[in-house]
Amino acid sequence: MPLIRIKTFSAALFAAGCLLTGCAQISAPEARGNTSIPKAEQDTRAPSEHAVLAKHFEEAAKEMQAKADIQKSLLKRYEEKHYLYDRVPHDLEAHTSALIRKYEQAAKTCTEEAIYHRKMASESAELK
Repeated sequence: MPLIRIKTFSAALFAAGCLLTGCAQISAPEARGNTSIPKAEQDTRAPSEHAVLAKHFEEAAKEMQAKADIQKSLLKRYEEKHYLYDRVPHDLEAHTSALIRKYEQAAKTCTEEAIYHRKMASESAELK
C-alpha cells in the first residue's frame, strides 16, 4: 500500500513541477528587468560597439518582418482556398494571425533597440 502512495505522490509532485515550470517563462518586458541586460549595455561604451549592436538589431528586425510576410502570404492562401483544409481553416487562420502579430511585435522591438543603439553610438561619438 505505501508503494502506491509514493507513486501517487511522485506523480502529483511531477505534475506540479511541470505546471510551475510552464508558468515560469518570462516575457520580453520582464527580461528587460533582468540585471544582466542593463549591465551588458553599460559595458558597451565604444561607439563602434553600439553600431554593431544596432546593425544586429536591424538585421533581426528584417528577419522578423520577413517571417511576418511569409505568414501573411499563408494567411491569404488559407482565406482564399479554405475549402482545401476541411474543418481546420479557422484554426490555421487564428494561429497564423497570432504568428503575424508576434513577428511584427518582435520586428518593432528590434527596430526600437536598433534606434536606441544608433543614438547611443552618436552620443558616444560626440563625447569623444
